[in-house]
Amino acid sequence: MRSLSIASTGMLAQQTNVDVISNNIANMNTTAYKRQRAEFQDLLYQQVARPGATTGGQEARAPSGIQIGAGVRTGGVYRIGTQGALTQTDNRYDVAIEGQGYFQILMPNGTTNYTRAGSFQVSDQGELVTADGYPVEPGIVIPQEAVDVVISASGAVQVKVDGDPQLQEVGQLQLATFVNEAGLEALGGNLFAETAASGQPNIAAPGEPGLGTLRQGFLEASNVNPVSEITALITAQRAYEMNSRVVKTVDEMLSTTSQMR
Repeated sequence: MRSLSIASTGMLAQQTNVDVISNNIANMNTTAYKRQRAEFQDLLYQQVARPGATTGGQEARAPSGIQIGAGVRTGGVYRIGTQGALTQTDNRYDVAIEGQGYFQILMPNGTTNYTRAGSFQVSDQGELVTADGYPVEPGIVIPQEAVDVVISASGAVQVKVDGDPQLQEVGQLQLATFVNEAGLEALGGNLFAETAASGQPNIAAPGEPGLGTLRQGFLEASNVNPVSEITALITAQRAYEMNSRVVKTVDEMLSTTSQMR
């Protein structure tokens, strides 16, 4: 009976759906986390009678035919890149992106990864780094004698040195954008990697056309809506239960058939 395998594909699909939703809920408080959504597609159909097939005379054709589906599969898991709320932290090394763009992070193997989490710190060498110690690109070094740091909306990093009334510029933050942000590979640790699906990065200063601006002393919060996620979780649970009910019904039908004499 086809129903048994069809219902099993439905249960597997809803299991994936629950996995995606639970990851969203787990990352509600993760800086700059973007929620994900599972997309499903129907499987191939068995053509018992094709639509439009001749049924008798020259003009007699089947208007709809008989097509029986084989179930469902996970077509993809998409990242929803809407802006998260900006939370004020008053930490001078926290920087939020308001609009499009990603910070560039230099990895130990020499490759460049990307992140929207601007919770930066200063290393023992004065470099601006992530919480894991990876330097921001292009490299920015804060002088030891600096008493204050100012990061403008356009990414200019300036420092105030005691005894000097003028601010000294020590670097320029740049942002990267991609044609298809959903195609970036999530690596964990708030990092993403370029892929063939995302396209190559377009790098420019914040505020340039197509790029967002920076807000010093703020962090971007997750864009997860708890109410929406709980509602989706309940819906997925009900769908899983209904598919399991189909399996139970088919089992009862097979049991009835096996008892026939």
